[in-house]
Amino acid sequence: MSRRILIVDDESHIRHVLSLKLRNSGFIVSTAVDGEDALHQITAMPPDLVITDLQMPYVNGVELCRSLTDEAALADIPVIILTARGYKLGDEAAGLTNVCQVVSKPFSPRTILEQVHRVLGTMYDTREQAA
Repeated sequence: MSRRILIVDDESHIRHVLSLKLRNSGFIVSTAVDGEDALHQITAMPPDLVITDLQMPYVNGVELCRSLTDEAALADIPVIILTARGYKLGDEAAGLTNVCQVVSKPFSPRTILEQVHRVLGTMYDTREQAA
């Protein structure tokens, strides 16, 4: 059974590159342009994992994570946060138990794929590194 991943980023090239890498690895991928769009999608069909940018318009990554933890049915969805180099999660992120990883941009899509496998507890085929 394929795992579902939601990628949330206001930069289209980030959504495209990550979608391509994860789909080529067998994941079912959907995308959202901001946290508000993501919340609608997650409520309608919860994914197995969310990869979200930290700094976005309307609802940022921390607000998205907090909204998920506030809903019992969504609180256990793991989240990987992408952040601009040098930007640290502040006190506003305290208590966000659903955040599994924080990855700085720029990043290697291969690194994200490895993190996804680690978080989901799925096998990572080293042949995927060439993809």
